[in-house]
Amino acid sequence: MPERGTDNLDVWVIVRCFNEASVVRGVIEELRGHFPNVIGVDDGSTDESAAEMLAAGAMVVRHPVNLGGGAALQTGLEFALLDHGAAYVVCFDGDGQHRAEDAAAMVDHIRSTEVDILIGSRFLGSAQDMPRSRGVLLRLGRAFERLSTGIKLTDAHNGLRVFSRRFAATVDLQMNDMAYASELLGIIKRSGLAFAEYPVTVRYTDYSRAKGQRSINSVNIATDVWLHQVLKGRRR
Repeated sequence: MPERGTDNLDVWVIVRCFNEASVVRGVIEELRGHFPNVIGVDDGSTDESAAEMLAAGAMVVRHPVNLGGGAALQTGLEFALLDHGAAYVVCFDGDGQHRAEDAAAMVDHIRSTEVDILIGSRFLGSAQDMPRSRGVLLRLGRAFERLSTGIKLTDAHNGLRVFSRRFAATVDLQMNDMAYASELLGIIKRSGLAFAEYPVTVRYTDYSRAKGQRSINSVNIATDVWLHQVLKGRRR
């Protein structure tokens, strides 16, 4: 019997998915080459995403309706932590932008350090064929996050992350939509645990660019974050 940690048996990968049936099987199959434990969170898809993830070897949890990226991540974290032997959790998008080899390298790195949160950075690594407008928005988002949370990252909205169990157990996301990324940074700051960035490659394909967020969505996210902070302050 191999020791816990050998061949990443103590790692769960969470793949958030909403209507990614045409690509998500390949994403899962790529991950399964490095990680035996993959949980696909089908966030109310209306296509065959759940079936594709199952066919690729993932365990699948389904939301009956689309709740958003934050809700899907929270569901995945709660599922992964049911395994008492899970030492690390990897967050991974279902659209094919991330590389499984980067996730594996990040897990190897976090095992060898005192870091509890490791966040991928395309700006330290590579962003293949990233639209210029997307780069501008990401840099504006980085400035916004530094002002709102005090966390200084080069790539605040990268979906590829690795958490230790110690940190993952503290996460209780209340923002269901993509604004969860800002809420997560606040949780990181309040945890007092060590975090770092790691260079990764983000692949911008015709498919992922077509599904990318519109510019107005960045404004909506910033508004959601501001409202969340104001309302939270009033409840104290």
